[in-house]
Amino acid sequence: MHSEIRSANQPKPSFIETARRAQIIDCAVEVIAELGFAQASLAQIAKRAGVSTGVILYYFAGKDDLIREVGVHVFTTGRSSIEPLVQQQLDARSALRTFIEASVAYIAANPKKVLAIMNILRAGRSDGGTLKIDPTVYQPRQIGFRNILEWGQRDGEFRTFSVAVMVETIVEALDAIPSQLAADPSLDLDAYAKELVELFDRATRADTPVQELRVR
Repeated sequence: MHSEIRSANQPKPSFIETARRAQIIDCAVEVIAELGFAQASLAQIAKRAGVSTGVILYYFAGKDDLIREVGVHVFTTGRSSIEPLVQQQLDARSALRTFIEASVAYIAANPKKVLAIMNILRAGRSDGGTLKIDPTVYQPRQIGFRNILEWGQRDGEFRTFSVAVMVETIVEALDAIPSQLAADPSLDLDAYAKELVELFDRATRADTPVQELRVR
């Protein structure tokens, strides 16, 4: 049943198989968030899911495979909740604000997911030296911010700056939230989001409002 040994001729997973995989991934998220990566053994995850370790190994090649799927799940669900909101915006400045606000809102609504990712990343590489989370799962977020910033510069909404540096700065600011939230569960994320929006609006916007540029 492992994805890497499923041939092109094999049927797609059934609804029950898909649901079971999703259940195991959700339980892995909970265990990693609560116990940390090192203590989140397959036995612990199986216990949380109410199945045997053998059932997990039927669906996943091992812990590394399961962890990679956890990364895909968290970033994919985040993208599906954030992207539609950003795409509704008609200008780059609004899109940037919405992207930041929606990213913080996702963290607020899914603290265990983001804490699990944080714990996985803190654990470093696997025994084989590979990254525990496929780095390609980060790319849509990076590309999304880059596209918005380039859009704003083309339209004169944003000043001239290094897009690459600004993207990394925004992403690092967002990625710092889970550890702060773990240290202080009462952290006001609505206020935090407003501060980030104001910070990056000031950092990116052109000195002359785009409306004035268009009049000229």
